Amino acid sequence: MLTGNASVAWGVRLAGVDYVPTYPITPQTEIIETLAKWISDGVMDAGFVSLDSEHSMIAAAGAASATGARVFTATSSQGLLYGFEMLYTVAGWRVPLVMVNVSRGLSAPITLEPDHNDILAARDSGFLQIHCETCQEVLDSVLLAYRLAEDERVLLPVFVNMDGFHLSFTREPVEIPGRDAVERFLPPYQPKHAFFKASQPMAQGLAVIGGSLYSYFKYQMHLASIKALDVYHEVSEEFKKIFDRSYHAIERFMVEDAEYVLIMTNSFSTLGKAAVEKARKKGIKAGLLRLRLIRPFPEADLKEALEGKKTVAVLDQNISVGKGGILYSEIAGTLYHEKNKPLLLSFISGLGGKNISPREFEFIFDTMIKSFILKKTVTPQLLYTEEEWKEMERLKGMAGKTYDFPTSCSPHHFTAGVTTPSDR
Repeated sequence: MLTGNASVAWGVRLAGVDYVPTYPITPQTEIIETLAKWISDGVMDAGFVSLDSEHSMIAAAGAASATGARVFTATSSQGLLYGFEMLYTVAGWRVPLVMVNVSRGLSAPITLEPDHNDILAARDSGFLQIHCETCQEVLDSVLLAYRLAEDERVLLPVFVNMDGFHLSFTREPVEIPGRDAVERFLPPYQPKHAFFKASQPMAQGLAVIGGSLYSYFKYQMHLASIKALDVYHEVSEEFKKIFDRSYHAIERFMVEDAEYVLIMTNSFSTLGKAAVEKARKKGIKAGLLRLRLIRPFPEADLKEALEGKKTVAVLDQNISVGKGGILYSEIAGTLYHEKNKPLLLSFISGLGGKNISPREFEFIFDTMIKSFILKKTVTPQLLYTEEEWKEMERLKGMAGKTYDFPTSCSPHHFTAGVTTPSDR
């Protein structure tokens, strides 16, 4: 029985990592505490350094990776944003380090619970992104991430993302692979690519250059990221042969004969699967598609999986302020040119770790069915139960006595998504 954090640590240990630069932040700290103890006890042969900030940590990770070391680091939320400048830098260096992000809602207001605005803010940095639902998947994804990053057709850093608290501190049964099996899948890193050469100062575009050369390097990163889709399919098939566990770019749960498909990602997908099973018992042909790779974005897989469906609802655990759900927009762009595309609906919930109740999932499926019958979409909806909204009104009333509480939105302005009280 391992927590998500412990599962990460085991993945790093089995990967034979050489160097671990760190900086603590809740809810990620257990990862580096575990690694620090193993290194101190001599169980792991790796360098461990605690830096003065996430910015320095990512810079150190990139520099060490550029020398040919296998490097790991981890962060969360505000820490990820603190080091944001260096994400673009080390991705531009084309160094194959692996970094775990333990998702946590961004301040302000402050929370320790998860949503995905932190990791999705990094989607354009050049890092690839793998998103996990279970503790077993977390461990396995660390191993997959190194194979993907270190492939000479890719050579880009990789994020492995998991939800804080809901996964990082949740204990689940996890199978720890044997070292011999891991080494068959992930042999010691022996880079053939020279990241920095004094004789070739332009090798990684480190000098100040003009727009034409800059565009060349950026486009090469883009092509490598697109190629990573093919490479991921290859290494995931090899992983299945060795470990008998399968991880596709997208996970299809009861999708094959589904008419109404819910799209989610990360650990809250488990709640969505339970809702799909409940809907099936009512005679609704429901299914769930879980996004596992978000960068590169698996467009071809999505188009194939959603072909012929009646209605698709994207449940975003994030919000792009002033726009709406981030993944909804990306999926809408993916399906835009398809001739027989399904109706596409947008829902937002789980912000700051807010529970998504069974009644809210029922509301989503009811809305999907009604939209198909009426042949029309609805405006994006922020999901609250009636009970939760009444609590917001109560708190607003209390705060209003001493504070000019913002009142610019309610569920009937921004959305229409107030459901009946849940039984949770």
